Amino acid sequence: MPQELARWIGILGVVVAAQVGAAFNASAQASADELAKANNPLADIKAFNIQNYYIPSLYGVDNQVVNTFWFRFAAPTGPVLWRASLPLPTRPTPSGDVESGIGDFDLFAAYLAVRKPTLNFGIGPQVVAPTASNDALGSGKWQAGLATVVFAVPSPQVQLGGLLIWRASFAGDSDRSNTNVLAFQPFGFWQLGGGTYLRTAPIWAFDLKNEVYHVPFGFGIGQVTKVGKTVFNIFVEPQFTVLHNGAGQPAFQVYTALNMQFTK
Repeated sequence: MPQELARWIGILGVVVAAQVGAAFNASAQASADELAKANNPLADIKAFNIQNYYIPSLYGVDNQVVNTFWFRFAAPTGPVLWRASLPLPTRPTPSGDVESGIGDFDLFAAYLAVRKPTLNFGIGPQVVAPTASNDALGSGKWQAGLATVVFAVPSPQVQLGGLLIWRASFAGDSDRSNTNVLAFQPFGFWQLGGGTYLRTAPIWAFDLKNEVYHVPFGFGIGQVTKVGKTVFNIFVEPQFTVLHNGAGQPAFQVYTALNMQFTK
């Protein structure tokens, strides 16, 4: 995919998010329980998410744009919530070219150890398969690790929590570097009424092997509404990096998504 096309795809994602969000304002309002579950990564309900990270600015790299679509599907089976993720990234290569395609497939199985109206806690294994269509789009390694999620509802207007992931490589292409990655995503949501809410959910990523990291902060707005038996959650969240080490780390990015939960 040409670099300019990647840039416009990211911009289009932001515009579509705003337009669809405005259209949803005319739809049915979700219940208080549905509003709380809309941003709960441990909600025991089937869900399909289309998420996008548009990164127009990288530290130490001029005139390059990174864009990554994520397709995520979640489904509960008893006390275990399964979440499968597949990225479609567009990234610059060391030669200066741009590659687009399929990234590495990610599977997370969270055992829901605590399931209360005001507190959810899940923990379980995560596995990453080297499915990338190009070396620039994946690690070339099988990776495994552990993930844990906390989601708390201290009041009907506020939801707080965090996701912590650690994983490392254990097999794969012997010519590729091993991986050892730690990521933490704190998140908070403030309900404003009518399904509109403010949000923050940056991902702090640490490459422990190469001592490369970036720590962004973000602040955005979202809208939750219900159409038929589907709860739609659409949002946009600009994120600015405040700490980083290493070239190629995002300086600024825009996180947009259309998340769907399917009620019975």
